[in-house]
Amino acid sequence: MHNAIFEEPRLARVYDPLDPDRGDLEVYAAMAEEFGARSVLDIGCGTGTFACMLAARGLRVTGLDPAAASLEVARSKPGSDRVHWIHGFAVDLPPPPPRADLQFDLATMTGNVAQVFLTDDDWAATLRAIRPALRPGGRLVFETRDPAAQAWLVWTKERSYQRIEIPGTGPVQSWVEVTEVSGDFVTFRGILVFESDGDTLISDSTLRFRARDEVIAGLDAAGYTVEEVRDAPDRPGREMVFIATAR
Repeated sequence: MHNAIFEEPRLARVYDPLDPDRGDLEVYAAMAEEFGARSVLDIGCGTGTFACMLAARGLRVTGLDPAAASLEVARSKPGSDRVHWIHGFAVDLPPPPPRADLQFDLATMTGNVAQVFLTDDDWAATLRAIRPALRPGGRLVFETRDPAAQAWLVWTKERSYQRIEIPGTGPVQSWVEVTEVSGDFVTFRGILVFESDGDTLISDSTLRFRARDEVIAGLDAAGYTVEEVRDAPDRPGREMVFIATAR
């Protein structure tokens, strides 16, 4: 489910400075080139870093996100005018165009977006909504954390704390803390402290850690054929990258 904290403009403006290393996106850009994609639907595009990166390389790109504040930041970035931005969820996508050449070669969900869909119904509805936007044989590519790696064990203040000086904002402290682990679901709290005025933003989020076989079964039921499950090259042993073709 969408986290309402991403509608907070102050968070959206510091999101990129707090997470400046987006080397993970190069992995997806390389796959777009590998598959010969000329058009990409970036689902959960956030502040638009990946969408603008692809557009700068000459691809036709649509960025989709439910957080208006994030899209406002995205639209302010250099090259953002080359991207078609949509405010909404995958289930809000318009009907597929009448010609296959107007559909997308590739749909992506980077940054573990796939884990925000907590219920089976929401996940299935999202997968089904994406498929008509893909041309016949088009691919859906996304990552999800391998539950066996138990990534949440390092989501502590001691391991995640950072203090960054952000131009125009001042020092900002941030960290995360896990508050509950229940089966496939991990709930954690994110804290941001703006030292300039003491303002504190607190968000509680839950992610679902689906096992490999469960993800494959969901894709199959939604009309995809899984071509491959890769180990994330930048996070080996911790994340799975699913490559599925729309049937």
